Amino acid sequence: MTIPLSNVRLHQHRDIFRRLVDSGYTDVWSAESSAGDGFTPLALAAAWAPELRLGTAIVPAFTRGPALLVQSAASMADAAPGRFVMGVGSSSNVIVERWNDIPFEQPYQKCRDVIRFLKAAMGGEKVTETYETFDIKGFRLDLVPEQAPPIVLAALREGMLRLAGREADGAITNWLSAEDATKVSAIVHDAAPDDAEREVVARLFVCPSTNTDEVRAKARFAIAAYLNVPVYAEFHRWLGRDESLAGMWDAWKAGDRKAALAAIPDSVVDEIFIHGSPDECRDHIDRYVDNGIDTPVLTVFDFGGVDPVAAIEDLAPR
Repeated sequence: MTIPLSNVRLHQHRDIFRRLVDSGYTDVWSAESSAGDGFTPLALAAAWAPELRLGTAIVPAFTRGPALLVQSAASMADAAPGRFVMGVGSSSNVIVERWNDIPFEQPYQKCRDVIRFLKAAMGGEKVTETYETFDIKGFRLDLVPEQAPPIVLAALREGMLRLAGREADGAITNWLSAEDATKVSAIVHDAAPDDAEREVVARLFVCPSTNTDEVRAKARFAIAAYLNVPVYAEFHRWLGRDESLAGMWDAWKAGDRKAALAAIPDSVVDEIFIHGSPDECRDHIDRYVDNGIDTPVLTVFDFGGVDPVAAIEDLAPR
């Protein structure tokens, strides 16, 4: 489950974490965009629900300096030995450039260099290295975790997916259909060394409501907000949605937001936004797992009167 739940304060999550454990969930994963940071919710979960595995999905590679990033990761790994997964990624030009005033340049190279630095630093090495996108001069991590956390990379298209398979411990993806998962997961595993296991994590957007018209209408706002961001637009072109999303992209570029929303086909909404009865949602989630997603991470949207807390039981693993 993605934490924190929408419209629930962090300090109110103690009982929610216990409910997640009791309902059969194994993991909680945080995100980092315009709400809270990626580490504080996991720190609370580490203390309040030590049964849960913890992951960031994701923290950006650009918005913290390399040393601070590895300190944050090492602190979580030390707080929850063997239960923390460090998810890192390029994020997007919106978050990095518009909101944090940091140039969004060479995202592939930046992620590659951050992965290499994190591995070296969390191994206890004194790092003096000129990477392609930054220099490190004599940094040694004083809090080396007892168990170095797996590092998974946010990846959409082939270059990042192959990097995730080759140099990270797996990939995190989102905004894809269950059918798309087959293509994405295969690239990660094909790029991995022969003796390496790789985890494929997918953040899935879920609304357990049968109020189909309202859910689709509100889901279109979320889809338009994301899939007009350049990295996501290129992802869906690569997945083959040039024709089905062309109307949305054209109207959005022309500044006609209303027409852009109307141009998103129901079929696209239903492919990448999980909705319906709880059983229908579970069946849809199962299709992702059948197609290569090892860890489906649910993000509950409160459309159609859905209560995110009640949805914990509604969507609980079978």
